[in-house]
Amino acid sequence: MKVLVTGGCGFIGSNFIRYILKEHQDWEVVNLDALTYAGNPANLTDIAGEVRYKFIHGRIEEPQVTLAAMKGCSAVINFAAETHVDRSIVEPAVFIRTNIVGTEVLLDCAREKKIQRFIQISTDEVYGSLGKEGSFSETAPLAPRSPYSASKAAADLLVLAAFHTFGLGVSIIRLSNTYGPFQFPEKLIPLSITNLLEGKKIPVYGRGENVRDWLYVEDAVRAIETVLLKGKTGEVYNAGGGTELQNIEVVRKICALVGKGEEKIEFVPDRPGHDFRYALDSSKIRALGWSPQVDFETGLKLTVEWYQEKTQWWRSVKQKLQREAKGFWS
Repeated sequence: MKVLVTGGCGFIGSNFIRYILKEHQDWEVVNLDALTYAGNPANLTDIAGEVRYKFIHGRIEEPQVTLAAMKGCSAVINFAAETHVDRSIVEPAVFIRTNIVGTEVLLDCAREKKIQRFIQISTDEVYGSLGKEGSFSETAPLAPRSPYSASKAAADLLVLAAFHTFGLGVSIIRLSNTYGPFQFPEKLIPLSITNLLEGKKIPVYGRGENVRDWLYVEDAVRAIETVLLKGKTGEVYNAGGGTELQNIEVVRKICALVGKGEEKIEFVPDRPGHDFRYALDSSKIRALGWSPQVDFETGLKLTVEWYQEKTQWWRSVKQKLQREAKGFWS
């Protein structure tokens, strides 16, 4: 199989490419990435010489670039997206362009190239905020509350429309909060780890009571592989880690692993429209044979150790963030 991965220099995309090339020796991967502030070629330096891997610099909104990247491919996995909620509040138009317009261009090109499988990487945030009990199934109504989640929900609907209208072989996977190596340090876990390693405090919104379901990145890429190989066309699949924790609990665990006290935690004003809780019912994808294999305690320890070892990687990323990204933090 020859696969086009969009946004493959990002966090989950780079982990997915590395996994696919390792697990499928007869597969080829084309990586189309615009190299925005969060796209980092250093995420894939270890496979730069792999003959089954090709990188193309370009945006998914550009049809000619996208069509050229799809040449010879039978599957498309769309990771390309603007993903940071805080940024979407300040610059929503950027999210509309990439997440909605870009997805539609990809779908149009996929139809033209007769792509057999199109996997849309989505998020639990499209369901909106959840109360203290229950979980979202794939049939839950979409109720996004931020420009980011609204743009992802719109993209999901375009993907499903491509199936119903044109018969394109699409599937959607909605992941819970994913963490692990190579995550851009504006997200909660890598920001917390790297701030502590720099001697800085960890900013926590409100009182840190918001609840997230955490999924280790290796489990996330296996879930995507499962949907690609076993998922039904026209279907949506939730993949959650099954570990719900308040943000303050996560930060306290990180402090303990780094050997710092809770005096390093700094509560800051909450962001507008901050969803209280996400939780996913993953029984549908579990029926395909997938389940998370890395528990949160193990995954968090592995993640902290990775950032402790990869100081040069995250310092260069943070320096670039401070220069180019207007100082937005999660």
